[in-house]
Amino acid sequence: MLTDFTLRLIAALLLGGAIGLEREMRSKDAGFRTHVLVALGSALFTLVSQYGFGSEARDVSRVAAQVVSGIGFLGAGTIIFQKNVVRGLTTAAGLWVTAAIGMACGTGLYAMAGITTALVLVGLESISVVLPRLGTISVQLSFTASDRQSVRDVLARLKAGGVEIVTLEMKRGGAPHGSQLAVTMDVKMKRDGHSAKIADCLAEFDDVIVSNME
Repeated sequence: MLTDFTLRLIAALLLGGAIGLEREMRSKDAGFRTHVLVALGSALFTLVSQYGFGSEARDVSRVAAQVVSGIGFLGAGTIIFQKNVVRGLTTAAGLWVTAAIGMACGTGLYAMAGITTALVLVGLESISVVLPRLGTISVQLSFTASDRQSVRDVLARLKAGGVEIVTLEMKRGGAPHGSQLAVTMDVKMKRDGHSAKIADCLAEFDDVIVSNME
């Protein structure tokens, strides 16, 4: 029985780690270690629910059921709503499905856990490779400019390039001497080559310096 339980935990570690590696490669907040811990914890909770209370226990789902709702609190912590832009939904959903995979490993459903992991990786990675031109993407952009007119020119150039300005924050003091304007904005645009398009637009302005784009 100990060998069987160990194999279940190892399976949870490997499958959760596979999803975590993909998230780590994407530089997400919840990476390899977070997904491994979620998968292992879910698997162990499932084992405890099944075997930890003796043979007289009737409702073997009582602990495992709390994992389903409890993982929502962890996922909610990865979701950020700021200035009408929601970030972290995919990370939260990834943690949720990783918990489900861990529970499947805890019950010995290796095939279902493996199939689900493969499908998750297809959904996260392969579709992005096969269909990179479809849909839109939200980008947070920060740059400094010499004056307000330069900022207006940048905004006009971005809009002409099909970029939608969602939020905009501008303040004085972005440069070491505090004489320039620091601008932070959230934009939406077509996914295909979005970074290069933004870089090309801003490269037309000599007094504009990009500090962050993600």
